[in-house]
Amino acid sequence: MGRWEPNARERLAKAALELYSERGYEQTTVAEIAKRAGLTERTYFRHYADKREVLFDGSGALQELFVNAVAEAPETAAPIDAVAAGLEAVGTVFVDRREHSRRRQAVIVANAELQERELIKLSSLSAALADALRRRGVSEPAASLTAEAGVAVFKVGFERWTADPEDGTLARAMRESLAELKAVTAGG
Repeated sequence: MGRWEPNARERLAKAALELYSERGYEQTTVAEIAKRAGLTERTYFRHYADKREVLFDGSGALQELFVNAVAEAPETAAPIDAVAAGLEAVGTVFVDRREHSRRRQAVIVANAELQERELIKLSSLSAALADALRRRGVSEPAASLTAEAGVAVFKVGFERWTADPEDGTLARAMRESLAELKAVTAGG
């Protein structure tokens, strides 16, 4: 019986992305996701608070990885370079996840409610990064400005990477985006 098989969380996430891609987010119900995964609706709600959250499941772990990499950057690193260390760490998470990321991004871009949820998650990430920078001794407003810049680099790099027909890595796309930001702020 499917409902007793392991990896229920992963099966639900896979089924949700498939259905959202096939039918659209708004036209898909939790019951349909659960059925596609071979599980019950009750099981779905044991793993995810709502229909949206299945697309943002890894955001907490991603935030933790990013913040820890910023915190562990060399003490002598400039704030933006500490954030760059975080961007590099985050880039490693998405190795071999490009197609999944493209499909997920397409679902989010097609729905205003999901775009709003994405912005909330990015705002939370920015606040956590600013806090990590303050713990490193970066004062305000530099900590908040650097955190916001880091999130912007992540967002732009991620969008570029998912849209790029080449087989580059997310880490490279974020390095390129960061270099462009540095050039713009240097007046170049």
